[in-house]
Amino acid sequence: MIVMKFGGTSVGSGARIAGVAEITAQTMAKTGAPPVIVVSAMSGVTDKLIKAATLASQGDRRAFAQIRDELQAKHEEAIGECVPNAEYARSLKAEISSLLTWFETLCLSIATLGELTARGMDVVSGMGERLSARVVAAALVSHGIKAQMIEATELIVTDNTFGSAVPQFEATTAKCAQRITPLVESGVVPVVTGFIGATEDGIPTTLGRGGSDYSATILGRCLPATEVWIWTDVNGVMTADPRIVPDARTLSHISYAEIAELAFFGAKVLHPKTIQPVVQMGIPIRVLNSFEPQNEGTLVSAVSLEIPIIKGITAIRNLSMVTVTGSGMLGVPGVAGRVFGAVARSGASALMITQSSSEQNICFVVKTSEANAVVKSVEKEFELEMAHHDVDTVKNQDQVAIIAVVGAGATGNPDIAGQVFTALAASSINIISIAQGSTDYNYNLSIVVSQSSADDAVRAIHSRFQLDQI
Repeated sequence: MIVMKFGGTSVGSGARIAGVAEITAQTMAKTGAPPVIVVSAMSGVTDKLIKAATLASQGDRRAFAQIRDELQAKHEEAIGECVPNAEYARSLKAEISSLLTWFETLCLSIATLGELTARGMDVVSGMGERLSARVVAAALVSHGIKAQMIEATELIVTDNTFGSAVPQFEATTAKCAQRITPLVESGVVPVVTGFIGATEDGIPTTLGRGGSDYSATILGRCLPATEVWIWTDVNGVMTADPRIVPDARTLSHISYAEIAELAFFGAKVLHPKTIQPVVQMGIPIRVLNSFEPQNEGTLVSAVSLEIPIIKGITAIRNLSMVTVTGSGMLGVPGVAGRVFGAVARSGASALMITQSSSEQNICFVVKTSEANAVVKSVEKEFELEMAHHDVDTVKNQDQVAIIAVVGAGATGNPDIAGQVFTALAASSINIISIAQGSTDYNYNLSIVVSQSSADDAVRAIHSRFQLDQI
């Protein structure tokens, strides 16, 4: 069984949705069985829904009515392009209109109360998938494919962490066996709403960033699937961002560990949590381009190929490096624990950590949006030590970026760091800080540079390892 997820651009118009139907037909011809389809909202829809709810909570009663009309027009146009049967199209438009009327009523309630809770936002923001799944299912039927739309609230059981719910795999597995398996066995393609789930009590939740991809891998684990295919608008996982490195290449294969590192450090293809459900089961993920379905894309699995040694170079921008310095820190147990306890209390995460061998300073990188709160929290933690000059300063340097060089084949290779540093020196790029992580399965060399140098750094390292030639 294959689980196929289609992103917002892949269902961004009626023509694209018709393309989804064609890809589904080709997949059924190739595999001999119906896939399970998971869909995102049409591109731009979720942002409009969130905007409508937010403005409603601020008392704006006109914005959500206007957005409702815009969404109605967008989905009706798509239906006109991918559902040729006039009677079927008319019925579907009425269903879409009914859902949007309910959305408008919900926004009116939010405006009346003047409050938008996390639970209320989950109900609103998950509306886009409920709309698109209906259109996709109709397009499949119009293409001669038996299909049925299923709300993920009937399948994916989560906790009640609204906005970033955690799936409950045992309960979800049971529901999938009840709802999905019989449909597939009878030759019907289930079309499931991505991004959303529900608590055991049936209260709607959302899965947070990357939620539709996450939905696909959750279902992939619980069915279980033989593979999960993520259909997007790029040809797979690339050696670097092609907007920065025009000669970046698509990788034919990458490991779970490698893609997790690249995703954490800024690669946009998969969100880090997407991979988690399938890792233990060893279910491969294939990243494919719905605009070029003939391209083989990138296979993500447990095993890493040794060539190329370096699989990718990526960057995170809009960061700040915080440095805690003081001679009184030398040899004092627990200082690092107190520093990062203070960071945690500020609500931030350290993306990279380095410490001098003399123990007189600790450096770590956080998002710039969090830097001021982090500095204040650390200063408060060491208020007494700063008064006694045991800790001299807590300062942050803005406008920095982390460059991550990732590849399982680099583990144990003494030449990698030397080549990276040579490439940066040749381009006159100053290194602010360095951290290296290496296990039996993966290698990551993280380097802090000024944000203005980030693109040049990525290009220089990419060229040094000749990744354009893979």
